[in-house]
Amino acid sequence: MGRLPLPRPVTYGLATPFTHPVRTLAMLLAVAFGTVAAAFAVGLTSSLTAIGTSQDPENRAAVTVTTTKATNVAPPPPPPHAHAGGSMADTYEPKVADPAKVRSAIKSQAGTGSYYGTSQAEAAVAGISGSVQVSLYEGDARSGSYEMISGHWLTGTGQVVVPTRFLEMTSTKIGDTVRVTYEKEAADLRIVGESFDTSGSELQIHADMADFASAAPSSFLVEVKSGVAADEYARKLAAVVRPLGGDATTNASSGQDGVILIMSAMAVLLTLMLVFVAGLGVLNSVVLDTRERVHDLGVCKAIGMSPRQTMSLVLASVAVIGTIGGLIGVPAGYALHGLVMPVMGRAVGTGLPSEVLDVYDPVQLLLLGLGGIMLAMLGALLPAGWAAKARTATALRTE
Repeated sequence: MGRLPLPRPVTYGLATPFTHPVRTLAMLLAVAFGTVAAAFAVGLTSSLTAIGTSQDPENRAAVTVTTTKATNVAPPPPPPHAHAGGSMADTYEPKVADPAKVRSAIKSQAGTGSYYGTSQAEAAVAGISGSVQVSLYEGDARSGSYEMISGHWLTGTGQVVVPTRFLEMTSTKIGDTVRVTYEKEAADLRIVGESFDTSGSELQIHADMADFASAAPSSFLVEVKSGVAADEYARKLAAVVRPLGGDATTNASSGQDGVILIMSAMAVLLTLMLVFVAGLGVLNSVVLDTRERVHDLGVCKAIGMSPRQTMSLVLASVAVIGTIGGLIGVPAGYALHGLVMPVMGRAVGTGLPSEVLDVYDPVQLLLLGLGGIMLAMLGALLPAGWAAKARTATALRTE
């Protein structure tokens, strides 16, 4: 180490780990453990954020326009000749707007950027007992598409996008054809994509509305032009569609956002605890090493070593350990993330798209690697300060 072109206190510190190899190994494991925890937590929180933004794509639209209007108005009273014990509440139906008129109102409304129609209902699928939830789309629904695990989103008629559970339950794959019956209409649809869907045990498939003549949009999802306030746009549009029987409202944030935020906060808190424990492991080792070498430090101080040089000696003794720990911990944390995330996906019956798995970038990995050095330095900072402040006479009298 003395042959390196570095100041003598630094080379002295770099040689220190070789004097206690077992202690050095324990310190290295502590740094690597802390780096693994940090690398895994960064990937986990990034993946959870990606999951949160990929779910409920309908909420990405600024305004939702429905063909029915929410109302608290009581049903009309029964006619005078009705039976005294009878009630018209069960036969009363609210007014439903004509989808064509609502569509026309959206197109003519100033500030409309893009829109598409959608409807949700139950359908029967060959090979599955019971009914499944089917989402039908009218127009260009790319802005409301789900993240795709494989294949692609709907691009026309005769296509269907299904979740992972559907493929497993029906033993089908992308490119196969399934028969979907909506009300009394049946259509053979080709599977073109596997969607990332964490909606739970209920199966939900996606198809083009034009495949079923009796289907009509129950709502329209609208994107407003840049610079247009969604609240103001919804208020003006509602004034037009409410007389028709519809309504327009701005979209609220998804309820999953709070769950994702809580999970991310728990991951960050747990990581900080693990990093703190790793720092204590470094602190413990450096304190022991510094106490054992206090007489040597006193000799160095007696021949002219300054407090700053003493501190650099102690910090240099952990620099290589931090570097090696970072080089070990970052790849290990990266690999752990790659193992855990698919297991989490399988636990809820779905695969994961690349947007959820590939969340690291080179800059992040570099900073995480430097984090190993910082962890080692922070753990050694306290004993380094004590060694720098120790009086020479006191150190020399200590054996």
